[in-house]
Amino acid sequence: MRFFRLLALCMVCCLLAVCYGCSGPNKESAIDIIEETEKPVFLMIPKEMSNPYMLKMFEGFAAACSEFGAIPRYGAVEVNTAQAQIELISQAVADGDVSVIALAANDADELETSLKAAMEAGIQILSLDSAVNKNSRMVHIQQAGPEIIGRALVQATQIMTDGEAVVGLISTTPYATNQNLWISWMLRELDDYPEKYQNFRLLPVVYGDDLPEKSKGVTLALLEEHPDLTAIITPSVVSMLAVGQVLREQNSDIIFTGLGLPSEIATFIEDGSCPWMYLWNPFDIGYLAAWTSQALHTGEITGREGDYFAAGRLGQRVVANGADGGTEVLLGDPIKFDRTNIDEWRLVY
Repeated sequence: MRFFRLLALCMVCCLLAVCYGCSGPNKESAIDIIEETEKPVFLMIPKEMSNPYMLKMFEGFAAACSEFGAIPRYGAVEVNTAQAQIELISQAVADGDVSVIALAANDADELETSLKAAMEAGIQILSLDSAVNKNSRMVHIQQAGPEIIGRALVQATQIMTDGEAVVGLISTTPYATNQNLWISWMLRELDDYPEKYQNFRLLPVVYGDDLPEKSKGVTLALLEEHPDLTAIITPSVVSMLAVGQVLREQNSDIIFTGLGLPSEIATFIEDGSCPWMYLWNPFDIGYLAAWTSQALHTGEITGREGDYFAAGRLGQRVVANGADGGTEVLLGDPIKFDRTNIDEWRLVY
């Protein structure tokens, strides 16, 4: 009997020693430490950290992470360059605590070496909004079909101008994969229907670099260099607001359309300078990206065509083949914002 009492005492002492060693100076319990270290870290790297569209994406990303218990991080990219993103990717590999990187690419190809190194280190890689090339990712989160977006922007402008127009086109940077893909479909729309667009002239692309002041500058340059300008298309949230502000300041009757945030463009829709525009909910893109990250992290999917998984309130999603030869998960069709629904959506984002 005495032997068993001594044995029990020894076991208690051993357990206390283990808990003390785990708890450290903050006296956290061993259970708390285990639960904390088991939470995966999901890093979202935006094009540029202060972009309101990117911030809204991260809100959705973080909301989804809270649903399944991951730790969301937002990459501090101060300039929208590939090099700034490469530095963050390299830091994540060096730190060793990041499980997934979800990235909106500033350049489709320049990131390949660093992303391959991250994958070799065991980090799952996906892109969202703006894709990296197919060799640099497991899967891409596609906000809407590129063909639908590109054709819709040209079709809308043709209707707004009754088919007779000189149209300026403002993009973000020459290397933005999503912008370039949408623009390629704009040009395809013009080529496919030459009779419909015989009086519709699309000017060469100019770039605002997703910077408000530069976007205002290129807008002013378009007005000065093309006195016959009729309309402006910009598939850039940052440039949408800048264009609207410049046209209003100049008392211009030029119209504009593109992809914009309802809360920022509502006033221009109301005064008619932007008859209507398109976008999707960036919150939902981030939300879908986080659930896709979770599915990759747990091994539920690998990014192969035909994989499927549950994406929270967005329901089941399927991995499909993308136009670039890689795979993607589609969010859905773009939303048209006009006077009939802008008051509702301006309160959402």
